[in-house]
Amino acid sequence: MQRKWIMRQYWRLQQSQTLISMVFWCTTLTLLIWPYVSWRFDPNSSISGIPMTYYGLGLIAFCVLFTVLSIGYIYDQFLALWKEQRTVDTERNPFGTYAMIPVNTVIMGMLNKILRDHSEGNEEIEKTCNWVDEWLAWSAKQEIWARSQKFWDESFSEPVPDLFFMPEGSIAAARDVGKKLED
Repeated sequence: MQRKWIMRQYWRLQQSQTLISMVFWCTTLTLLIWPYVSWRFDPNSSISGIPMTYYGLGLIAFCVLFTVLSIGYIYDQFLALWKEQRTVDTERNPFGTYAMIPVNTVIMGMLNKILRDHSEGNEEIEKTCNWVDEWLAWSAKQEIWARSQKFWDESFSEPVPDLFFMPEGSIAAARDVGKKLED
């Protein structure tokens, strides 16, 4: 619980870092640039009662902000160096490539059953449904399914029933594996 709280605070710190960083960029660069351009803004004159000094400082801050955001946009749109890293992350994540999380397994099983019931003897659909059945059978043998089923068995009033789209005995086998797992 304490670890989760610390991680949440760290996440909040990271989220606010962007805005704080932008304020620091604008403030620091504006005050560094101001001595070089202050002669252009007469402190004795004003527009709408606001001294020209403030207009000058605001203009510099806006230019800094615009420049930083433009560099970020160009980096994101054209350099896009982070896209390859996301591709690698996805390729290494089994649930982004070949494995299914248990919820998706249930959804896929039900959709496969509906498709099979409405296929009207279409051989291509039957072949696809058979392949999905194999994938579901493989998914039911994975540890993540056993962990989820254990959670469902313990959390709900009724244990997980023999799901009609799973191979016979797979729910009981997962229950046996779940009993051996540590939390």
